[in-house]
Amino acid sequence: MRPDPDISPTPRPRVALVLGAAVWAGGQPSPTLARRAQHAAGLYRAGKVDAIIGCGGLGRHPPTEASVIAALCRAEGVPGSALSEEGASTSTRENLLNALPLLAALQPQSVVIVTDPYHAPRAKLMARQLGVSARSDCPPWRAIGPRQWLRHIPREGLALLATLLRLN
Repeated sequence: MRPDPDISPTPRPRVALVLGAAVWAGGQPSPTLARRAQHAAGLYRAGKVDAIIGCGGLGRHPPTEASVIAALCRAEGVPGSALSEEGASTSTRENLLNALPLLAALQPQSVVIVTDPYHAPRAKLMARQLGVSARSDCPPWRAIGPRQWLRHIPREGLALLATLLRLN
């Protein structure tokens, strides 16, 4: 039996996996969370991804990081049908691990991790350790203040070493 040439298979989506960051009092996104969500929405608007998964559970302040990511993306013009939420995780590894069932359901042709550039090497390594082939796409360095650079780069260097040694 020959396939019908007028019926094309459903294309597999390109998925952005947005890693969580803090939600501040009153449900306000931290600058880090806002930057990541806005970057993912920009990828969607540019036609570089077809779906967005927001990751992150409940931190010090409600709502979950994932729901704030979804709300920010909707405000940037991403339709709800393109958004999914992983709202239980409290770490980078959990972001990725808890997103696995969502990725399995979507069967993406590609996965792009959206996080900050100082965090991307460790996030990609963790994804690889979990069997997820992913690249990263990050907001520009200039969008991150020097205070954050000084705070996060040394921390991420140590965390990357721990991840390489599989200590975290």
